[in-house]
Amino acid sequence: MADPQRARKMADRIKEVVARRLDKGLRDPRLGFVTITDVRVTGDLQHASVFYTVYGTDEERADSAAALKAATGMLRTEVGKNITARLTPSLEFIADALPDTSAHLEDLLAQARMRDEQVRAASAGAAYAGDADPYKHDEDEDEDEDAARA
Repeated sequence: MADPQRARKMADRIKEVVARRLDKGLRDPRLGFVTITDVRVTGDLQHASVFYTVYGTDEERADSAAALKAATGMLRTEVGKNITARLTPSLEFIADALPDTSAHLEDLLAQARMRDEQVRAASAGAAYAGDADPYKHDEDEDEDEDAARA
């Protein structure tokens, strides 16, 4: 098991190498505007999961995923040339769900704001069903004791 610090450094280096290579371009026309968001390396430094996002439609995302899968060998060779490790980790490209998750959270927050406005509007002219302060206070007990003595 490798040092976690070393795994983090290797993940950062792999992210940099893959991003630089994708920036130079691949010969595959299916590859769209890809951004490498994160890389995670296993503890034994044998496998790297590369997370990416693609700007565009679902079809462009699928085409970019196929292009990355086809270029995995070439990108692994590029990583092997640029890291100082005995073995080059295998690469796995995983579409990052971060943009979809953040869009979903934005929708939920918008719904919550709308419901808060509805509650605020409904409570604008509302009054308490009973007394404004239904709890018993010390002054009330003194008055009750005085009434009981009389």
